[in-house]
Amino acid sequence: MSQIARALTIAGSDSGGGAGIQADLKTFQELGVFGMSAITAVTVQNTLGVSNVYPLPPEAAAEQIEAVGSDLGVDALKTGMLFSAEIIGAVAAQIRAFSWSRVVVDPVMIAKGGASLLQTEAVQALRSQLLPLAYIVTPNLPEAEVLSGLSIRSMEDRREAAKRICAYGVQQVVIKGGHDADTGEQVVDLYYDGTTFTEMVERRVPTAHTHGTGCTFSAALTAELAKGTPTLDAVRIARAFIQAAIEHELGLGQGHGPTNHFAYRRLQGASR
Repeated sequence: MSQIARALTIAGSDSGGGAGIQADLKTFQELGVFGMSAITAVTVQNTLGVSNVYPLPPEAAAEQIEAVGSDLGVDALKTGMLFSAEIIGAVAAQIRAFSWSRVVVDPVMIAKGGASLLQTEAVQALRSQLLPLAYIVTPNLPEAEVLSGLSIRSMEDRREAAKRICAYGVQQVVIKGGHDADTGEQVVDLYYDGTTFTEMVERRVPTAHTHGTGCTFSAALTAELAKGTPTLDAVRIARAFIQAAIEHELGLGQGHGPTNHFAYRRLQGASR
């Protein structure tokens, strides 16, 4: 009997269940992958925002990763909220120690409500210690601006930002376009494999229920890479997963509600 694909999320806990490790583990499960976690911080949040963040000691993250890697094994992993330079350093050291190559970096910096999830002084650690280990990075437009040091106002700017991000040692980049209001009723994501650019277009959904979209997209991508799906196909499946999760909203909470992690698999089942 073949072994099930295994995916690890290294991220913060979201008490509201819409983002962070909760979203990641739900996504792994929905895509048929065994999910494992290393928690970096505990956040106190709901759909109305983040009211507090309690980071764990860096060694706590490192020990969780070591425990998973030395026993269960990891086919692909993603990083989400890392919060501090110290935690980034501890995580990077473990990735190097295990020589993991399918590393998805979701450079989580700011929550939907505006709360900071990455300390300012940690950005350089992200660039210098984690990005060189990344197989693929999945920033939204504001995160891509921070990582590249470039003000992004056009698709040409996005292409230049992708090149600059890859210059840190990243192999591939997906710059998500959800924050670009200029594309109107469409959302355009830009995928760069280090050589070729691919623009991916999807319908924009007018909804406030988009909490955890970045976490969920990167988790879906990680799950597919863990299964051995070719990267461009994995990106397309991840986009389809998050599109379904946004379109079929759950309507939970009074603010930025969570996406629907059930939707993609249910739609796939209905189409058979």
